[in-house]
Amino acid sequence: MRISRVVGLTAALALVAGTVACSTPSSDSSGTADDSEAFATIEHAYGTTIIPEKPERVASVAWMNHEVPLAFGIVPVGMAKMTSGDEDGDGMFPWVTEKLEELGAETPVLFDETDGIDFEAVAGTNPDVILAAYSGITEEEYETLSKIAPVVAFPGLPYATTMNETIELNAKALGLEDEGQELIDDLQTHSEEALAELPALQDQRVLFAAADPSDFSKLSVFTLPDSRPGFLLDLGLPQPAIMDELAEENVTFFSEVSAEQAERFDDVDVFAMYGTPDGSLLKSLQADPILSKVPAIAAGRLAILEQDTAVAMLANPSPLGVPWGIDQYLSILAEAAAIGR
Repeated sequence: MRISRVVGLTAALALVAGTVACSTPSSDSSGTADDSEAFATIEHAYGTTIIPEKPERVASVAWMNHEVPLAFGIVPVGMAKMTSGDEDGDGMFPWVTEKLEELGAETPVLFDETDGIDFEAVAGTNPDVILAAYSGITEEEYETLSKIAPVVAFPGLPYATTMNETIELNAKALGLEDEGQELIDDLQTHSEEALAELPALQDQRVLFAAADPSDFSKLSVFTLPDSRPGFLLDLGLPQPAIMDELAEENVTFFSEVSAEQAERFDDVDVFAMYGTPDGSLLKSLQADPILSKVPAIAAGRLAILEQDTAVAMLANPSPLGVPWGIDQYLSILAEAAAIGR
């Protein structure tokens, strides 16, 4: 689920021409199309998408988007295949597998996005709409997908759409705006109740970062456009001061901070990083002459989200993932917050 080069474009366009060219174009990147009779009109980073009538066949690309229709009992005709976090190899997160079983539905077509969007596979599902509110699709990819069906693209920055925004946009495209707001409210309540059960995490400032054990000269910090810190902020947890500073310095979802500026991390209560649960990353950080002086690192308050596990994926909350295991994810943060206190 990353920004990728266009793969198989010629084949995709040929298939589009043969299967869906007879349909009336309903997406206009200029935002000037007549939407007076539209079923739904969606504003996004690439302009305006007009959906002429209620979609019956729903496809999605990238991550999380397919969970919105599934939450409403609508089974997509096709969706992106998951790789990271797919522990049983079925191409789906466990909460998606369980939802399909609950609905008595077969697995939709899974689009392999390892080398980019598989336009031919998407076109082959003959969708009425393509959901991509949480994604990083390029404008070229958007235009190619729009030749297949109306596309709901991200509203601002790539990969910076919040879970709530993803629900709002995708639900609007399905004509389920009221249901979308109810889902948002339910997920907020569920998350707040999970947090209330973890007193050690109350009022803690959590910083999401990535570290390269072979080069501690800098840390990559996930900033507030990203859903990881954004979710905790929505839960009412305070943010380290550096988050406001970085928000003014850049407009991407992460920023590199030099270890020479390690004092900027002094008010961090807990670091959250992806890694292995063997404690090696913490040991390496505590052995570093500069980062070892950061209070949270010195105290050992490092929450490790084990790479390629479903629970680690919950740091980016999703409509079906939150009720499945947000308590497990928050517990990992709480355990780290309790160290040395």
